[in-house]
Amino acid sequence: MKLFNKVAIIGVGLIGGSLGLAIKKLRLANEVIGVSRHKKTLLFAKRVRAIDTGVLDINIIKDADLIIFATPVNTILELAGKISKLIKEGCLVTDVGSTKQEIVSKLDKLFPNYLGAHPLAGSEKRSIMSASPDLFKGTLCILTPTKNTKAKVRRRMVGLWERLGARVIFSSADNHDKVISYVSHLPHAIAFSLIDTMPISYLKFSSSGLRDTTRIAASDSQLWADIFLSNEKNLISSIEHFQARLSKIKFAIKSNNKRQLIKILAQAKKKREGLR
Repeated sequence: MKLFNKVAIIGVGLIGGSLGLAIKKLRLANEVIGVSRHKKTLLFAKRVRAIDTGVLDINIIKDADLIIFATPVNTILELAGKISKLIKEGCLVTDVGSTKQEIVSKLDKLFPNYLGAHPLAGSEKRSIMSASPDLFKGTLCILTPTKNTKAKVRRRMVGLWERLGARVIFSSADNHDKVISYVSHLPHAIAFSLIDTMPISYLKFSSSGLRDTTRIAASDSQLWADIFLSNEKNLISSIEHFQARLSKIKFAIKSNNKRQLIKILAQAKKKREGLR
């Protein structure tokens, strides 16, 4: 059953491309349009059938009934005003930005049928070449409604993400950014810092433990710099919390307090075993 006539995806990278592949595979729309600044991206997206049509000009989205912003946060904020002047009445609008406060605050005012989303899916890879129609299966998608969100918009967006295979939960934009600063942004900051700490000459001695721990440090630096800066206050708080925890381990080692060290490690082990 088709949910939409024409879907326009602005930004056809890993997430945008995977959305296009999934929507087409599941036949959720009659047509999928891709918008990108890069012609090569659009050509590849069309070749792998993530989109039906690829364009550099955003004017093509004017008759879409679903707009998905799948670009970095700054680009979403930059394009939102232009897009709001193009779309038809009744068009649903969403985004898949990694932080929500700025985006939701702006887009909620511009689009009467807007509901923000953040699918917790992806990898350290970014481009359309790594996209998959199954990327969202078994994942969690956070929707960030406001007091202005219409019930019908909520229902249709929940329906979309559930058809894509995700489990949907709701959160305020503020709470989303606080939580994500801990479970996503802090781990990336730590991974980048950890691999940066290693002397290059030591890396040849590394085992799977270091590779597993720092896998996400292979993520796109430009993208993550923007994400970190867009969630500055929350990320700084989570980094300070981490530094305090690491200092406890440092102090236990420095004071040769084996009992305290075991307690800290055992508590962490128990928490990790509860992670699903």
